[in-house]
Parts: sequence; structure tokens; C-alpha cells
Amino acid sequence: MAQADKSQRPSPPATATGKIGTATVTIQYNSPSVKGRTVWGELVPYGKVWRAGANEATTFETDQAIQVGGKSLPAGKYTLFAIPEEKQWTFIFNSQTGQWGVKRTGEANLDRANDVLTVTAKPKAMASASERLMYEVTPQGFTLKWATLEVPVSLKK
Repeated sequence: MAQADKSQRPSPPATATGKIGTATVTIQYNSPSVKGRTVWGELVPYGKVWRAGANEATTFETDQAIQVGGKSLPAGKYTLFAIPEEKQWTFIFNSQTGQWGVKRTGEANLDRANDVLTVTAKPKAMASASERLMYEVTPQGFTLKWATLEVPVSLKK
């Protein structure tokens, strides 16, 4: 029974939700910890697709059409992937949902044929480090925060 309790995982599930105008945005993810590791460029390699969390793939859901980085995203549920780089990240909104975040071979479980939207964002150093990966949804967008970086993505209704 304890194995079925996802809250007891080393990377427990978490949810970030908020309003973008009248639209409700919800990000569901699993929150790994730094645990003394070098995250960016090592644990999460630069230039490779990442599931934007741990365990199951991260999902991004909006109940109304919104603008993401100036591009239209229809209402719906998407898997959110990221390609981290030192100076710029790419976020991928993919229509295939429900998959585990990585394949047995270790790479992200992403079928590029199902990509709906890609946008870029600039990472910034955080004033204080975050031990756990977290997402925050504000009226201006969402921000991924982990270790020493935060990556804001602009959202508009």
C-alpha cells in the first residue's frame, strides 16, 4: 500500500495553478531534490530534451486558449518538455499525454510529431537556491525554479 502513495516518493507529485486573465492554468509535475548534485549541465544535461520534472511526464493544462511567449496555445492538456541551455531554454507543449517521462533508453519520452507549440525563455540566477523543483503560476506566466535557476515563461489570455 505504501508503494502506491506517490507522496512518499523521493520526487513527490506537486501542482501549480493560477489564473491568466480568465483562463485557469495547472501544471502537474514530480518534484526532485538537488541532494548536493550539480543540476544544470550534469543531472539535467544541456541541449537534451528533459521531461521538466521527475517520474511521469510533466503536464500543462489550460481551460481556455492562451498566448505562450506570444504564440497561440489552444485550450487543452499537454505534456511539457524543456531543452535547457546555459543562455536560452526551449519549452515544448506536446499533445501526447499520460506517458512516463523517459524511455528505457534514458531519453525523454517525446514524439516530436505531436508538438503543438515551442517557445524560448531566458534562465536567470535565483537570489537563493531552491532544493526542490517547483513551478509557480502568476498572472504574468509560469516560472520553473530549481537549484540556482529560474526560467520565466510569459503567458497572456
